[in-house]
Amino acid sequence: MKNIIKLIITIAIFYFLFREIDFVEFSKIIFNSHGGWIAVALLMQLISTYLAAYRWFKISQLLVFKEKLSFYVQSYFKGTFFNQVLPSSIGGDAVRIIDLTRKEYEKKEAFYGVFVDRVVGLVGLLVLNLLATLIFFGTFDNDFSFLIIFITLGGIISFSLLFQLHRLTFLEDIKVLNLLVRLAKRLNSLYASRMLLIKHISISVIVHLFSVLTMYGLSLALGLDLSFQTLLIAVPPVFLLTIVPISLAGWGVREGAMIGIFMLIGADPTKVLAMSILYGLLLIVSATPGAYFWIKSKKAT
Repeated sequence: MKNIIKLIITIAIFYFLFREIDFVEFSKIIFNSHGGWIAVALLMQLISTYLAAYRWFKISQLLVFKEKLSFYVQSYFKGTFFNQVLPSSIGGDAVRIIDLTRKEYEKKEAFYGVFVDRVVGLVGLLVLNLLATLIFFGTFDNDFSFLIIFITLGGIISFSLLFQLHRLTFLEDIKVLNLLVRLAKRLNSLYASRMLLIKHISISVIVHLFSVLTMYGLSLALGLDLSFQTLLIAVPPVFLLTIVPISLAGWGVREGAMIGIFMLIGADPTKVLAMSILYGLLLIVSATPGAYFWIKSKKAT
């Protein structure tokens, strides 16, 4: 039922988007896109996924897990495949947790490993967006720039405060907040050395940097006149919005957000829509190694 609702929302968003877009012009833009730049964009996305798996590997080394890097790469690609291609009730994070439990690790430890990886990845996205907005301040109007600074700083400060929650022992008695307290304890245990945390966040920044490079490659493929610094500021908020699970794999939400943000600088909405749809298709293509790893693991069981 949940996926049916997401499908309806996705279709509804695209219906309203294409009402405002010249479909003939949209088709011409897609068919006249530069294949070479699309190939470069695909390579950038594959590198991004690999580096994300590497980050998970480095985080997992701090826990009880003793698997090789190849395990995490294969599992991460499988998770990406489930997220992008299979609209099932089993999300990519669940796939990664299941992979670890099949190696006879405790489900609780597997959950913490994946959850910490998610949180560190999110903080890396916030840091990249904050730095880009500050360094290239003035690329967008002040209201939008200050909004990004407010949101990203708020997220980073909230993450910093999370490390202090374990000091508030009375929160352990509140069921809703108990998980956060336990997470705070685990984070403090994992990152007793804050330098290690900075290293992992830095990997996350690079992961998202390659995702932005992916989008930049697609903009070049479509002849969309957007600077890299513009994409550094505009794309991370789009990624943040697609985290909200209201559509299938972020489809529709991503396209609407992209058009809305890039219209602030007068970008052609038809080309922006084409770029966003190509990015979604490219995510599916880049996730296909996960299908191979998934079939391979099914045969091995």
